[in-house]
Amino acid sequence: MKRTISLTFGILFLLIGCGGQSTPANVADEAVVAAGPTATALPATEPVPTEEPSATPVVEPTPVPPPATSTPLPTSTPAITEEPTATITAEADVAATPEPSPSAVSESETPATETPTAEPEESGEEVTGTATAASPTAAAPPSGGGVSQPPYEASACSDKYPCSDDAAAWEARIQVPAGYSAEYFAYIPSQNLTGLAFGPDGFLYVASQQGTIYRVDSAGQTSSYVGGLIAPTGMEFRPGTSQLYVSTRVREENYGGEAQVVVIENGGVRQLIGGLPCCYAFMHGPHGIAFDTAGNGYVGVGATTDRGELITDGNVQDGLLPNEAVILRFNPDTGAYEKYADGLRNPYGVTIDANNTLFATDNGPDYGPPDEFHRIVPGANHGFPYYDCEDCFSPPEGVTPLPATYNFPAHSSPTGLTVYTGSQFPNAYNNIFVTLWSAFPGAQKIVRFGPGGVGASNFATGFAAPIDIATDPAGNMYVADWATGIIYKISYTG
Repeated sequence: MKRTISLTFGILFLLIGCGGQSTPANVADEAVVAAGPTATALPATEPVPTEEPSATPVVEPTPVPPPATSTPLPTSTPAITEEPTATITAEADVAATPEPSPSAVSESETPATETPTAEPEESGEEVTGTATAASPTAAAPPSGGGVSQPPYEASACSDKYPCSDDAAAWEARIQVPAGYSAEYFAYIPSQNLTGLAFGPDGFLYVASQQGTIYRVDSAGQTSSYVGGLIAPTGMEFRPGTSQLYVSTRVREENYGGEAQVVVIENGGVRQLIGGLPCCYAFMHGPHGIAFDTAGNGYVGVGATTDRGELITDGNVQDGLLPNEAVILRFNPDTGAYEKYADGLRNPYGVTIDANNTLFATDNGPDYGPPDEFHRIVPGANHGFPYYDCEDCFSPPEGVTPLPATYNFPAHSSPTGLTVYTGSQFPNAYNNIFVTLWSAFPGAQKIVRFGPGGVGASNFATGFAAPIDIATDPAGNMYVADWATGIIYKISYTG
């Protein structure tokens, strides 16, 4: 079936602000990766097979008891308690980017084509956003907020940012709450970082848009682990194993593309789930992966259109593909899967908290409603493609989409998220941390929620395009920046 792409493809190569440069070309496997004082050559690796995969059988995975507040969907859902409300009306800020000068605009939204004079807003203790639904867990808002977006400062590489290899300047720029420190931990030049995961060996594994997964040791030294993938994004180690589950594309096509979930172990790559819909635009497709305590895997799969419109007539709704705009629950041994929830336009990040509750970030449509943070209800529709606009489509009879748990500013592009289960950060157990990736006002930072998604405060600011976040066994937090290739380490120092 033909699908629509209503947005001009050229915006995918807009910069955070530096006009004429484009996203860096893919780096060959033999390229040298700088990491601290030494450099490691990347060995050649076999790419993931790109031939058309066979359909994956859809059978029942291991049963998981739904949360107490789940609904008997898909035929009906709880009523909306509040309509999403746009929180940002100011002109978008398209900031100049540090090297390697890629774009950090929202994945399919059109920013202003002229550089505006307004700087990104500086928010204090509370994040600009709106809580839209009652939290499932009563809890106090998180402590330790109050950091603001630092002003832009020119360098030899940019009119707004330090050079990407200037560790001291970036450490001075990143703002964290009192008692915390931010360290320039590692740097992978000429790579757009997309995902993070800690392995059972204690190494940090880092995915890049250019197709390589890197391994970073405790000293920040980087080496390649596996190459030849196509735009890997979400990844997670299966608990108790050395198996790394990764979402990636099969074909590098936004229109009529295909994606998959692969398993990497001992340097080998095998397809677990194939035939997933893809991609609409850059950074659409399958992304975040998480595992629950029963051993089930979950993967978020984005939509192949902006809001479900027909390619020949944007005012007519097209039919949705079976696994489009959903979260799938899958058996990590066989790859058998089922739809767990739907209505997520682009759920880049998924995570499961200490209460076995699933959360996801979601990027809103191009016309400008808020981006969203959801507590996922099994069987429920979480909004896509039934938005509140003049030419948006109404849900079918018996389906009432759930509101978001929290609304972020429009085009802020919430991406990675993690649940903190360490003991190093004070009063942070089961808190949820989210990266806001774009260069639009109110983004370029990490937002912290309390348990259950209650309350929101700025936790860390000053990044160029933070895209994913992970914690190590000692409770330190690591942040990957897509625009610069930098990985930061945030620790509590008292």
